[in-house]
Formats: sequence, structure tokens, C-alpha cells
Amino acid sequence: MKKSHPVRRAVLAGAATVSGIVLLLSMKPASDPGSAQAAGGQVPPAAAGQAPQGGVNGAVTGDAQQTQYGPVQVRLTMSGGKITQAEAVQAPKGGRSDQITASSVPRLNQAVVAAQSAEIDAVSGATYTSAGYKKSLQSALDKAKASAGASQGSGNAQTLTGDVAQTQYGPVQVRVTVAGGKITKAEAVQAPKGGRSDQITASSVPRLNQAAVAAGTADIDAVSGATYTSAGYKKSLQSALDKAPAGGSGSAQGAGSGSGAQAKTVTGSVAQTQYGPVQVRVTVAGGKITKAEAVQAPKGGRSDQITSSSVPRLNQAAVAAGTAQIDAVSGATYTSAGYKQSLQSALDQAGG
Repeated sequence: MKKSHPVRRAVLAGAATVSGIVLLLSMKPASDPGSAQAAGGQVPPAAAGQAPQGGVNGAVTGDAQQTQYGPVQVRLTMSGGKITQAEAVQAPKGGRSDQITASSVPRLNQAVVAAQSAEIDAVSGATYTSAGYKKSLQSALDKAKASAGASQGSGNAQTLTGDVAQTQYGPVQVRVTVAGGKITKAEAVQAPKGGRSDQITASSVPRLNQAAVAAGTADIDAVSGATYTSAGYKKSLQSALDKAPAGGSGSAQGAGSGSGAQAKTVTGSVAQTQYGPVQVRVTVAGGKITKAEAVQAPKGGRSDQITSSSVPRLNQAAVAAGTAQIDAVSGATYTSAGYKQSLQSALDQAGG
């Protein structure tokens, strides 16, 4: 028998070794659980507007959003940090709007519960209603997130969005980040724009933001030459601070709150009525309403008389009842309805 050449044997042995290594590598799984998780394959992304986890329970009402066809306002019912129900407590009505609302709102409600976030699709043919719905929904989730942060008792920052304050030159809305009882960031998510307003906004808003962080309250000076913007900013800022749960990790106190750890002041969403906006602020301590006041109410002409007569009675009724289940004042049907609606949203925020 012919013997194999030594060099040939070495080449064949090397080829066999390489083939073996290739075979072993081919048997390794294409991916492993660790790499899949690192790439996000096993962990759902934390989408913007996602329903907060952490045991949030009860109802939370988003800010009312003005659309071309009327206000939209969303209320969520949550259990264990999950959205169990969504409803529109305000939606466009009258004429064609009735049909669009009846068709679109139930679908939007269902989409929210399914998505557990504000990342839902607009309903075809209801563009404005869908946009307003999603914006109010996002503000409700912001409030729920703030509440979750407080209930966990952690030092995590909370983001709080104030109510929209209408001014002569356009809406102003402020969002603040609160951590350790201090305002760490303030920004205007809405401000007057167009024409001369662009220049005023660009000049005044950064100064107002800085002042809010420095002061830690809504007790800040107006910017010269931006009186209306400053007033709207301070009003929205105060409502944002009102939403910080008392005693929580981010419970910055607004100007003149002085309520102490046992009480908190909460401002309800603005309720639009036929004769003007109504907005209620309550102080809650020990689970009871200790004070109620209307920070906005219809005014001008006959409304002045109705407001001055009805609002004090509504305030008294709210304190006495401890809920929004109060009787309307005779002769002030619209004001009473708006008062009760804003009062309910304030109590939702207070967790009562």
C-alpha cells in the first residue's frame, strides 16, 4: 500500500478541524434571550403617553381641549395602574357634530382601553374631535402619572401640565417637572403666536420659565410688556402646582397655598357654559372639602348678578356635601352645571 505523504496528512487534518469548528458554530442558536431583550425584542417599549403603572386607582379627568367644533374632555377610570374605562365628558354637539360624536367617541374610548396609552389612531371623518380627545387624554395620563409617583413615595420627578389659560392674545399652558418638592423645569406648551405675539412670547416665556424654577411657586413677577401672557402663564402654572399631590415626592406648593401636609388645593378643569367658563378650586383635608371657590365664572351684564348670587351658595353646598352631588341654584342652571362639572374634575384629581 502506498503511504500518504506527511504534508498531505497535515493538510487533511487541518481541513477536518476547520470543518468541525464550522459545524459546531452552525449548531449555536441564532439568538439568545439575553440579546433579544437587549435589543428590545422581549420588552415592550415605553411609548409616550403610556398608562402609568404603580397602583393608580380611581378616576382622573383630563383638561378640556378646545376644537373647531367645540370642547373635548376625557375622563379615565383606572385600577392597578391600568385604564379600565375611558369616556368623553365633553364632546362637540349640535347639528352634524351630534352624528360625528356619536360615531367617533365610542371608538376612541375603546381604542384607549386597548392601547393603554394616548397613542391611538384618529377616527376617519372626525379629525378635530380625535385630536382634541387625544390631547385631553394625554393630560389625564400626565395627572395619573403624577399621582402614581406620589403614591409610591419615591423621589422620582413628576411632570404636571396646567390647565389652559385663555388670554386676550391666545391660550397659555404651562408644564412643570417637580422633584423633591421643587420645580426643576418649566415650559410653556402653548403661548400666544402670530404677528407681534411671536416677539413677545419669544422674549417673555424663557424669563417666566426661569422665574418659576427660581421661585418654586406661581408667585412670580409679570414680564414687562407681556402682561397678558404673564397672567395666563401664572394661572396655568398655579393649576399645574395644584395637581401635585400634597405630601408627595413632588408636591411643590403654589403661591399662598399654605395648606400644610394635611391639606391640598386642587383646581378643576374649566367647564364651558353658554354664558362663559366656570372653574372651581377646592381645598381638601382629611378626605373632606374645607373650602370651595370659583376662580372663573360667567360675567358681564345679567351674568354678574347671577354669579354673585349663585356662586357663594354653590361654594357652601360643596363644603357641606363633600362631593359634586349638589343641587343646582334656581335661576342659575348653566352656572350650576358648569360648577358641578369643574368641581368633579377637581375631586377626581384629589382622589376623592
